Amino acid sequence: MRLISICPSNTELVDYLGLTEQLVGVDDFSDWPERVRSLPRLGPDLSINMDMVEELKPDLVIASLSVPGMEKNIEELKRRNLPHVVYNPNTLEDIAGDLKDLGRRTGVEKRADYLVSQYKETINEFRSFAAGIKEKKSLYWEWWPKPVFTPGKLNWLTQISHLAGAENVFEDVELASVQTTWEDVIKRDPDEICIAWVGVRKEKVKPELLEKRPGWADLRAVKENKVHILEEHLFCRPSPRLIDGLKKLHQVLWKQPARTAK
Repeated sequence: MRLISICPSNTELVDYLGLTEQLVGVDDFSDWPERVRSLPRLGPDLSINMDMVEELKPDLVIASLSVPGMEKNIEELKRRNLPHVVYNPNTLEDIAGDLKDLGRRTGVEKRADYLVSQYKETINEFRSFAAGIKEKKSLYWEWWPKPVFTPGKLNWLTQISHLAGAENVFEDVELASVQTTWEDVIKRDPDEICIAWVGVRKEKVKPELLEKRPGWADLRAVKENKVHILEEHLFCRPSPRLIDGLKKLHQVLWKQPARTAK
């Protein structure tokens, strides 16, 4: 099949299924695995060049609604009658479902079933670990600084937090993504702060900037030097790579590798 992915997380789904060689084009932000960097670039995920997509004659375009604004890509795919599938996962379960669905559509259903079973087994191992943690650490996740956006209850990072023996301080908000304020974060005073700005490389995030925010120097996490700058590609993309992010978070919070995780 001639596959096109117009979202980084979908490109990662394709690779997990062993189908990267069938990709004929990707969005500008897809950067994993390394070999996709040599493929034709179709523009940023919010502004895909549909003329190029059409010229590549895909058998399937793997689209997404994971970021507001992607709707226009879907509308254009429909208008041009291009074969496509749309994924919009918010939970770890959704990701497993997308993996199975894509496996079915591309003829590698058995591989997808195996991958999902391994994925769920690892999740269950972390769930067993988390059940033994009596005092959960409270986490504030920030995936954009201004305006401030953080995951709410209906998001994979809340699940990732639980599996790592912690709690998301904004999990009381029944949304996938919450626009909040720096003042609200101060009121919640988390044990630890996790920064993973969408689309921003880890090296470009300066933790000292947090202390310049009004009142933030008094936050426990800031005073105790428990601010963690994390790789956004391991936490902000809804693909099976979130399991690598979970392992990383476990190590960051508990200062040791996850023994139970494969």
